[in-house]
Amino acid sequence: MTDPHGKFDLALRGFGEAATAFASGWNREKLHRLCAFDEKIDDATERPAIVERCDLNDVVCCATAQEAYGDADIVVSLVYADRALDAARDTAQYLGPGTLYIDGNSCSPQTKARAAHVLEPGGTDYVDMAIMAPVYPKKQKTPILLAGPKAEQAAAVLVQLGMSPRVVGERVGQASAIKLTRSVMIKGMEAVIAECFLAARLGGVEDEVLASLEASDPDIDWKKKRAYTMDRMTVHGRRRAAEMVEAANMVAELGLPDDMARATAKWEQLLGDLPIKSDSVDEVLAALGKF
Repeated sequence: MTDPHGKFDLALRGFGEAATAFASGWNREKLHRLCAFDEKIDDATERPAIVERCDLNDVVCCATAQEAYGDADIVVSLVYADRALDAARDTAQYLGPGTLYIDGNSCSPQTKARAAHVLEPGGTDYVDMAIMAPVYPKKQKTPILLAGPKAEQAAAVLVQLGMSPRVVGERVGQASAIKLTRSVMIKGMEAVIAECFLAARLGGVEDEVLASLEASDPDIDWKKKRAYTMDRMTVHGRRRAAEMVEAANMVAELGLPDDMARATAKWEQLLGDLPIKSDSVDEVLAALGKF
């Protein structure tokens, strides 16, 4: 727990891309201990990579949740969106009153509210955090939003770590609502680009389609956008699919049709499940069994 010099113990829930990026850039002066627990540690195929990432970033790699969270002052949760609520439920049993739980997962406002409901009865202070851009190359300087009754407190802590948070409200879910509403557009565009260029290549009309797009929107580098989309979806599609399911749930709970978000989730999942990571349309089509 916080020592006489004002340093604190911070524990990460999950140690994937976002957690690694933040940990690698954080100012350690205020940290007494920085550790991480990733539930994939029990998977023999995943464990070596997790241990290596922790070692490279000077993070204590914990074998159990109890080891990670039993003495934590602050927990930052960064898991897949579909694991966020279960992560909150599991972590809750180890936290003492006054622990700050910063939930940076890409969940709907409703899921964030449920997670807060799980944690707050034990005296944990829950904060909704939304990561608003890819974590590389900016790492800890990636734009983030915070919301909740303890958002200002969380912001003060994160500033000490070298981050640049912005508080957007006192209600849990406000930060995630901004992120997921934006994701309907940003991830939706990815799905549209993937569908367009995969169909154009298979249909033998890509050059004409590309020329038409360049004529209509000359400010966009469509070839670069095509390659970037293929890469992002094959690398991060599974995680983004989980995020878009949450976005669809949010839209549905608002009483609106969620067809676009659901379709985006399907495209992200389809490419994310492929056994490749590639920016090549031909390689993606080959992995889909179309060549």
